[in-house]
Amino acid sequence: MSLWAILKEDFAVVLQKDPAIASKIELFFNYPGLLAIIHYRFAHALHRRGWKVLARIIMGFTQFITNIDIHPAAIIKRRVFIDHGIGVVIGETAEVHDDVTIYQGVSLGGVSLEKTKRHPTIYEGAVIGAGAKILGNITIGKNAKIGANSVVIRSVPDDSTAVGIPAKVITKGRDKNPYDLGKIPDINRQLFNFLIKRIENIESQLEKEGHHHLLEECEELKHLYAAYLSSLKS
Repeated sequence: MSLWAILKEDFAVVLQKDPAIASKIELFFNYPGLLAIIHYRFAHALHRRGWKVLARIIMGFTQFITNIDIHPAAIIKRRVFIDHGIGVVIGETAEVHDDVTIYQGVSLGGVSLEKTKRHPTIYEGAVIGAGAKILGNITIGKNAKIGANSVVIRSVPDDSTAVGIPAKVITKGRDKNPYDLGKIPDINRQLFNFLIKRIENIESQLEKEGHHHLLEECEELKHLYAAYLSSLKS
């Protein structure tokens, strides 16, 4: 495809994927991710033709106005959508394939200082949640999902969901809809549910064994927890 055809797709993908957009005019004022991608397309073309310093200058200016840092040597293929985009970093040897969605604060970073492939490869249809850090020469498979704020240091297979620090694969062979983030579990909620159930079990055991003075302390903890929940609602 020609450069202009790819740029046309870059504009169209925002209209397709972002339900918040109300007018095409917003594309030029409210989408730093789109602006960074457009500048990258020209800088990458220059970089491939040997104009490496000029390409770096263009992307340095782009970083200043968008707060998105993309190395012009990185490979970003078609219909890649950087949503919101603030704080996104894409390293020199990173590869982002077709139809990938990247949210704000994502880093496709390296863990080596050697002149080699040191950044991740993101395959078709993957969704990278806000704040996720994907580090090293690893792969994120087709249609995979990476949960927000996860730190990924190992490859993730196709059609999988990975969350946590360090990230672990928790789902395989799921729905392949790459834009449905609703199936990424709420780990914090699951942790709270586990802790509450565990405390209830301990209280029950204390009551059976007659440790009433310890139960009084548990009651105080319940009041503190109720106050915490109340503060969240206010």
